[in-house]
Amino acid sequence: MRKGIQDMHRLQELVRLHRQGVLAGERARLLTLSRKTERRYRRRIDKAGLLEGHPDTLPSMEQLRAAVVRAPAQPLAHESSSVDRWAQDIEDKAKAGNGPTAIHAWLRENRAGFEGSLSAVKRFCQRLHKQGVLKPQDVAIPIVTQPGWDAQVDFGYVGMLPDPMTGEVRKAWVFVMVLGHSRLMFARVVFSQDQATWLDLHHRAFEALGGVPQVLVPDNLKAAVIRAAFKADELCVLNRAYREQARHYGFRIDPTPAYQPEKKGKVESGVKYVKNAFFKPREGELGDLDEANRRLDAWVRDVANQRVHGTTKEVPADAFIQREKDALLGLPDTPYVPVLWHRATVRRDCHVPFEKRLYSVPWALVGQDAWLRVRGNAVTVFVNDERQADHRRDGDGLWSTQTAHLPEGRRDFAQRDPAHWYARADALGADVGEYARAVMQSDEVLLPLRRLQSIVRKLEQVPVERAQATVRRAARHGCYRPDAITRILDKGLDHRAPETTLVSPEWATAPRFARQAEEFLTRFGGQDGHC
Repeated sequence: MRKGIQDMHRLQELVRLHRQGVLAGERARLLTLSRKTERRYRRRIDKAGLLEGHPDTLPSMEQLRAAVVRAPAQPLAHESSSVDRWAQDIEDKAKAGNGPTAIHAWLRENRAGFEGSLSAVKRFCQRLHKQGVLKPQDVAIPIVTQPGWDAQVDFGYVGMLPDPMTGEVRKAWVFVMVLGHSRLMFARVVFSQDQATWLDLHHRAFEALGGVPQVLVPDNLKAAVIRAAFKADELCVLNRAYREQARHYGFRIDPTPAYQPEKKGKVESGVKYVKNAFFKPREGELGDLDEANRRLDAWVRDVANQRVHGTTKEVPADAFIQREKDALLGLPDTPYVPVLWHRATVRRDCHVPFEKRLYSVPWALVGQDAWLRVRGNAVTVFVNDERQADHRRDGDGLWSTQTAHLPEGRRDFAQRDPAHWYARADALGADVGEYARAVMQSDEVLLPLRRLQSIVRKLEQVPVERAQATVRRAARHGCYRPDAITRILDKGLDHRAPETTLVSPEWATAPRFARQAEEFLTRFGGQDGHC
């Protein structure tokens, strides 16, 4: 019976009216059928021998169904499909949960001679579906949630709203948390779905509820789940920051299976309800984000949580107070401080980036993956799950560098301020400090900072007495180069009688060891200066 009567009670009434002698036209009118339809079913019932008899003893609905329902007609020759030869394969794959595209690809790979089109496979699968090829996973299993057991959370896009801080119009989402038992709702509008926002929204929801559900059911967004589970025997990978929040509040996380939003249908319906009942009628009237949240809070409190819920037939606020509030986990005694985890690669300069600042790690870790744990002002860097460095987040400047993290022998070159090198030279004695300043004055144009770095580092490798004797001798001869210091030390010239005078470099304006040009002109060119 493809079209026509689907209610066997009406067919029983047709038989009763016929047995009472009611005419065909009147029967069709009383049953709201066309005369053609009434005649077609009456003939089938008569053919089965069920039409005549006493009006008080009517045939059963099963008998009538067997009389009027015909077996599905077999396709005519010109209706046969190009994939009928592989019908059993298609049916087996469809029952296993495969879609038409996957079945078509499998047939092309595994069945020689298969030339059917994807459209033919799709039509065959549609025919199977109409014939009742129903899979167990297609059946929705109702779940009765105990008070305080779980809450479902999700985001929904709600359009563009002005940012109260900048005035810029930005995309906005509504975050919704729905308690599974009472259907009490918490909602808030935000501009981001990032990790920090996700954690803050949970914190705000728990504070508003005055407790914590035992289980949270999120979607597979990255702020909650790093890698989703596609099957029951697969393990998902949770976001580390979400794990830490769960430990603090004591709840457990049960992510929705991938591509199965119906598994969190309560919050899916909640998001749809908020969008259709609150945002849609007020489109263009909500002002900026702060105003939208003020009006949304009042609407959730006075309307959404006070309505009679369509499924539970109860007022969510009443059910929450009566049964669920006391069943929630208590809020922790210690305040919640968000812990953020950030993944980064150690750069060539031995630093990892986070929020426009760079934090150093030991140089041997360059190129490896690192995790930054950020809690308040503390930043801890882990590599291979081992703690490598601790930094303060609120420091000055772009760089937070610990000198010990840089390669020994090269870490000194990070210091580009001459004052740093003057201080190190002064630590070797007054003569070395004065010599260091003379090195920086030895050229009016070229900055000799690298010379100073090399000289100070060489002198720090010898006893203070040798360092002082070396610079005295070098200064006496006007030597302000690293190679001069090296020769004095290598040849032991610093052990000779110490010089008593420290000579300053004045050759930039009057070379010390060169004769003036006029001396040559006077001596060799005659009194008139001509050669």
